[in-house]
Amino acid sequence: MKKYIVTILVLVLTFSVLGQEKKQAFKGGEWLRYKMSYSGFLRAGTAILEVKERGFNGKRVFHTKGSGWTSGMIKWFFKVDDVYESFFDKDTIKPYQFRRKIDEGGYKKHRITSFNYKTKKAYVQDFIKQKDTSVAFVNVQDMLSSFYYLRNQNLDTLKEGEEISIDMFMDSQIYPFKLRFLGREVLRTKFGQVNSLIFRPLVQSGRVFKAQESVTIWITDDENKIPIKMKASLSVGSLRAELEAYKGLANPFRKKED
Repeated sequence: MKKYIVTILVLVLTFSVLGQEKKQAFKGGEWLRYKMSYSGFLRAGTAILEVKERGFNGKRVFHTKGSGWTSGMIKWFFKVDDVYESFFDKDTIKPYQFRRKIDEGGYKKHRITSFNYKTKKAYVQDFIKQKDTSVAFVNVQDMLSSFYYLRNQNLDTLKEGEEISIDMFMDSQIYPFKLRFLGREVLRTKFGQVNSLIFRPLVQSGRVFKAQESVTIWITDDENKIPIKMKASLSVGSLRAELEAYKGLANPFRKKED
């Protein structure tokens, strides 16, 4: 189970962020750090999501990076070092390239996926298995680009109980994921009381999650729409992630008293 701790956080953050179309929800220089705890008390690790503006194959793109590692007692017997990267269009947020390099207690993956919009095919280079794969696609987002794509969507008409779908390209396959909007809540955080939106991604039950609806995410109810808290019931124990630090936000971080 422990080898999934960092991957779970990255996936949950990716599948769970919504925003508004009227304002850009992020910009180059944004940096988010999360504290992860196992079973409510044991610090499991740290995850960081950051975005920068740069050139890529003659285009100006956003380069996003998600990194995570174990710490504290968990690190003594299970070491994790994960890096996810995405290069996507500044305007359309369509992904051009996705990189995934993880080492989780000896479980390793090293893949680079390039999206060709002329041929409508994604080319996956697997450096562990030394195998290349070609996969046809129509409209997809990778694990990181979807995090930023969804933040810029319009949330004005979303009602409690409604679901939002997105096609996710992951591990040489396309997966349909759904998010269910549960409502609003004033959340107590280290930054003060924060107005939040609550979502529940519908995940696959089995070896990681206890049930299909085992994950709950709280998103800041402001123009940034950043995940501020996450709780997940696992097959063994539970995982909790909380925003620990941030900088470079595109819009003011609004607390309840604002």
